[in-house]
Amino acid sequence: MTRPPTHTSSPVRSSGLRSSPIVVALVLFAATLIVYIPALNGKFVNYDDPAYVTANAHVLHGLSWSNIAWALTATIQANWHPLTWISHMSDVQLFGLNPWGHHLSSVVLHGFNVVLLFYVFLRATRYVLRSAMVAALFAVHPLNVECVAWVAERKSVLSMFFLLLALAAYGWYASERKTTRYLLVVVLFAFGLAAKPMVVTLPILLLLWDYWPLRRMASEGDKVRSSFAGLVVEKVPLLAMSAASSWITLVAQRSGGALGTEDLLPLPLRIENAIYSYAAYVGKAIWPSGLAVLYPHPENSLAAWKLLAAGVLILGVTAMAWMYRERHGYLTVGWLWYLVAMLPMIGVVQVGRQAMADRYAYLPFVGLFIVAVWGCAELFATLHMSTMAQGAVAAAALIGYASATFLQIQYWHNSYALFSHALDVTSRNGIAEDNLGVALMEMGRPDLALPHFEAAAEYIPQLATAHYNLGVLQQKQNHPDIAKREYELALKFSSDEAELVQSHNNLGFLLLDLNDPKDAIEQFTAALQIDADKPNSLLGRGIAEYRLNNLDPAIADLSRAAQIAPLALADFWLGRSFEDKGQTGAAETAYAAAVQLAPAMTEAQQRLDALRSRH
Repeated sequence: MTRPPTHTSSPVRSSGLRSSPIVVALVLFAATLIVYIPALNGKFVNYDDPAYVTANAHVLHGLSWSNIAWALTATIQANWHPLTWISHMSDVQLFGLNPWGHHLSSVVLHGFNVVLLFYVFLRATRYVLRSAMVAALFAVHPLNVECVAWVAERKSVLSMFFLLLALAAYGWYASERKTTRYLLVVVLFAFGLAAKPMVVTLPILLLLWDYWPLRRMASEGDKVRSSFAGLVVEKVPLLAMSAASSWITLVAQRSGGALGTEDLLPLPLRIENAIYSYAAYVGKAIWPSGLAVLYPHPENSLAAWKLLAAGVLILGVTAMAWMYRERHGYLTVGWLWYLVAMLPMIGVVQVGRQAMADRYAYLPFVGLFIVAVWGCAELFATLHMSTMAQGAVAAAALIGYASATFLQIQYWHNSYALFSHALDVTSRNGIAEDNLGVALMEMGRPDLALPHFEAAAEYIPQLATAHYNLGVLQQKQNHPDIAKREYELALKFSSDEAELVQSHNNLGFLLLDLNDPKDAIEQFTAALQIDADKPNSLLGRGIAEYRLNNLDPAIADLSRAAQIAPLALADFWLGRSFEDKGQTGAAETAYAAAVQLAPAMTEAQQRLDALRSRH
């Protein structure tokens, strides 16, 4: 078998930082924290942060055995990632809902990943400065801001942490093939999958790692260290874990409604976008401008010349990497690392409505950093550049990327800044319009929110959240007919259970306001079929039953609502139901409970006083 490339200069072993890996690691860690200090001032944003932290009942209660059990089985947010849930619970346990602490955890984890990346490359290649440069690019590249500054993306930095530990353990195993060392790789890989399935490609990445820099396929005279087939067999347990994780993920995404349908995004359109995105990511790796939290999918609007240019670039680089595999193994491994690691996120299996996402580059870009660092090192050697000149080029690149990262972090300060910027750098971005509208509602500016919700519904007619938000706004502005239509559209297009429940409830209360309790009951019942213990659904149905003079069903629903959550309205209408049945004692108890919860509820106090005056 052909020996992988050895056409590189020998590892540098001189004084100073070059011979002090610990010092280099500390500098990398400290520099990473310094660059990301502004992220600590960021707030929670309204995109996924509520589902992962601020509105998640299990996470908000912190660490407990029952919550850990929930984390191990939950597939909400279209994923199975129990370690991510436990990580968020731990943050709530430590910091409450202070966003500073949650951001600190992500920043520190990213710092650990930088140091681990440096260590993994140093141990495998023995090049201190090249390994440090790969780690430094990873530390400060602007596309990684999304993973670090977005609390809900804790899953990316956490899964990368375990992947890098698994890679380090694999290097240890490769030096001496012991079962215990292999089992450590298996355990760490399992932890990575339990944080986020983006690391599912690790077995293939390990095969690349075998080729370069470990050179486990290299020949020594007439003896080959390991055959390719043998190395593949060695990965079978890991491949089985990847297959199981992929199956679980697909099931979770299908049940959560996250998978794009064939009607909305046919396979040919997804393949076209995947080809173009591979090239677009490379462009953003080199020149990271116009970064946004979400890039709208082009659907059928992708220009043919863009697709052709992207295909030529991908095929050309792939051919070159294969052609020079014997002399420049880093090129082959780095490029294939990028292609393989990006494959689960490239959009052939469409999850969500985005064309691409900065967060997806967190693992794949390591491959591009390998190509850049080792390629530049060889180029500089060929050009006989001085050490000072090489250092100046490296410093310029890092300072440029760090400056862009510092700027990008500012956009993650809050929801308004994040989605305003997204609309500045993208076009027809329905999801960004919708989330900016929510941010404006939270700021008390419904007048400014309305056109953004309308634009969101125009750009993505099937976007249920846009119709739901329009319904809420129109209901508040006393436009019941428009609100009713929007809620019905939200119910038509939504596949999210929580959103369906809320839409049914809102439509039910709207129908109560329109004096249509019979149809309102249908909506509340539909909500209860999804979540049988939703207090607002029970409250609404109980009120509707009361208005139809169905007192026993009303008492059953209202009593259940009051048991589940402290609701003054539930106690008040329970009192009305008991009073109409002539059960004055039970009515007094219910009214008293309502007054205790809401002392300003005048009618409850008046009815309570009237009942007591009869004694």
